[in-house]
Amino acid sequence: MAESLSHKFGQIIGDLLELAIEPHLEKFARKHKLFLDKKGERKARTGKKLSWTDGKDNKHDLDFVLERGGTVNKTGIPVAFIEVAWRRYTKHSRNKAQEIQGAIIPLTEKYRNSSPFVGVVLAGEFTDGSLNQLKSHGFGVLYFPYATVVKAFGKFGIDAASDEGTSEKDFKKKIESWNKLQNKTDVAKELLKLNKKNVDEFLGSLSKSVSRFIERVIILPLHGQESTASTVTEAIDFLKKYSEDKPKLPLVKYEIIIKYNTGDRIDASFKDKSDTIKFLESYL
Repeated sequence: MAESLSHKFGQIIGDLLELAIEPHLEKFARKHKLFLDKKGERKARTGKKLSWTDGKDNKHDLDFVLERGGTVNKTGIPVAFIEVAWRRYTKHSRNKAQEIQGAIIPLTEKYRNSSPFVGVVLAGEFTDGSLNQLKSHGFGVLYFPYATVVKAFGKFGIDAASDEGTSEKDFKKKIESWNKLQNKTDVAKELLKLNKKNVDEFLGSLSKSVSRFIERVIILPLHGQESTASTVTEAIDFLKKYSEDKPKLPLVKYEIIIKYNTGDRIDASFKDKSDTIKFLESYL
């Protein structure tokens, strides 16, 4: 079955979003001494797709990944996963938000020690509910409303507006106008210019995440015997009767709290000393 021209024009807008954000990510990578991976050939992986595998060996295709210590020949530690998407209608936006979550969150769980930034660059018609859903899961969101996209194309004589009644013939005209455009990066630059405040906020959030550092590591070796209460009243009674002058008791576990300069914290608990050391070594 031939690809519909409406879908093809949607791909053009999606590609434009990548064209718009990519130079900023390249510049960011150079500044922070990171490697920016994107779709295309790379010796460190096979094929042209940019894919990462989660803790259950499920593969997820991505748009951009920033790596610390990565090179063309070697995969580094992921410090940012960024997805790009265009959706024309709100009826598709929540599904896309859930699709992005389904791809990114399992990866952040696998690489939680590097606490990677998760971001989305969205354009079109996304509901407040779908955007807030992503934000509630810790995503940095850069959103280009539909009207902004239409305005950016319009400056260069391309009518990007469409609805469910737009004919294939009209989409053909839009695609032909796009193909005739000599410098497509001009549209990308205009799109960013129209949304400069949100672009700066998104890149600022990315910078804050990547630039964070460990401020303190708190180690709590816990000794004693666990006591369980079925009610709050029982718990209070236990504490009132508990003697703090008891002799040293066997080690129960190590509690580790890692605090960052950004206010973020990671809590971990281990029964074995070697496992505790191994966990901390993963942050070196």
